[in-house]
Amino acid sequence: MKGINIFLADGFEDVEALATNDVLRRGGIEVKLVSIYDEPQVESSHGVSLFADLLLEDLDSDAAGTTEKDVMIFPGGMPGTKNLAACEPLMEAMKAHYAAGGTVAAICAAPGLVLSQLGSVLCGKEVTCFDGFEPYLEAEGCKFVPKPAVRSGRVITGRSAGHAVSFALEILSLLAPEKVETVRHAMYLKTL
Repeated sequence: MKGINIFLADGFEDVEALATNDVLRRGGIEVKLVSIYDEPQVESSHGVSLFADLLLEDLDSDAAGTTEKDVMIFPGGMPGTKNLAACEPLMEAMKAHYAAGGTVAAICAAPGLVLSQLGSVLCGKEVTCFDGFEPYLEAEGCKFVPKPAVRSGRVITGRSAGHAVSFALEILSLLAPEKVETVRHAMYLKTL
């Protein structure tokens, strides 16, 4: 699955989806919000209705030519994360995407419930997630680290809504590292 896509299911965490979208767009990245349903309207965990740019069925499922700069992004939130994890076409697309060389990024509960479905290919990766979801990742051989955001090869994970900007900047550092400091400055964030 080519491009940079943020997948939305009813109950997605507002900040995790929209802060990530905002930071990437500030960095000049073309991002698409994708509804996993057969309609574009998706409701957040806090009752905000949003119209996605695309539907899952509209995306090209051909993984040929996928590179590490093609990123599938999964926000957390409940029941959004459970809804993403239960979407079989999305999980199959994620597995094909990763196997073809694409990057996956998830925050909060999504590393545990969504990314863990990649299985043993995660073995040895350092990851972070919302407390309580690390056992799903550890069962696949991952090492949990309590950091705001972690990149381990083609897997990017974020801890929680409070760390959504750090998560987004980690994705941006993969896609356009030369833009990170410009975006940080524009948002009045301290440099590391």
